[in-house]
Amino acid sequence: MKTSLMRILCLASLLATLASAQDVIPLYPGTPPGSTPESYPEKTYFSKAWNTEVVANVTKPTLTVFKPSPELRNGTALVICPGGGFMALSITSEGTDVAKYMTARGVTTFVLKYRLAHTGDDATEEFTALYADQQKFHDTVGKVIPLAVADGLAAVTYVRQHASEWGVSPDRVGIIGFSAGGRVTAGVAFHYSPKGRPAFVAPIYAGGGPKDVPVPADAPPMFVAAATDDSLGLAPASVALYEKWADAKKSVELHMYAKGGHGFGMHKQNLPTDHWIDRFADWLEFQGWLKR
Repeated sequence: MKTSLMRILCLASLLATLASAQDVIPLYPGTPPGSTPESYPEKTYFSKAWNTEVVANVTKPTLTVFKPSPELRNGTALVICPGGGFMALSITSEGTDVAKYMTARGVTTFVLKYRLAHTGDDATEEFTALYADQQKFHDTVGKVIPLAVADGLAAVTYVRQHASEWGVSPDRVGIIGFSAGGRVTAGVAFHYSPKGRPAFVAPIYAGGGPKDVPVPADAPPMFVAAATDDSLGLAPASVALYEKWADAKKSVELHMYAKGGHGFGMHKQNLPTDHWIDRFADWLEFQGWLKR
């Protein structure tokens, strides 16, 4: 009896593992465009510097799928781009926690691991050291930024092309990103092709956006959130994105919090920034993206 039970449990565990593996989708077949084959492995670990789980050394971008229950699914999809200075991904607070919140509201979500700069033992410690010297920082991440933006564009296009596989509409695929992931999102907002047009974009405390690039004529609605006391000084970049959309007479909503720092994501600080994602859900509801 015990032997049979153990076999059943092992089989269930195996099936669960296989099911989980099927939900991680390679964004490209083989080596991604613009990259060379790399031998160093992707790394996931708990960062003491950032006090959260992170992913580093991404060379082969993937989408991890989080599916809502069939009775909740509303046909909207969301690509999620965690931040981390293009040297790591804050995969929990700015990735999986966001995915779980949105799937509970019927949205099918895809956490994107986009390409990152090559780092050593601890990418987050390297980031802290490098960011103090902006020239060295840009020398380190400058080449990977266009590749990361290309991954964001490819992710939206992929989800749109395969929308029927997850019961979503190709015209209801949006993208949200945080910090560096917000820069990826902003890049998507400016540079999409017709087949990869996002339904909506949400750069959250974004690390800037394209300069001297016009707002697309058919630009999607934009939601922006950041904190004035952003420790990396990125609040003006969020205001600039809002102003570009507003000046172009495009739909845009801005939430600029007095306090919250940089990287608040899904962290709880007993501040109004704890509820930014509720305001995002309100905005999605208003835009009609949470209706079935």
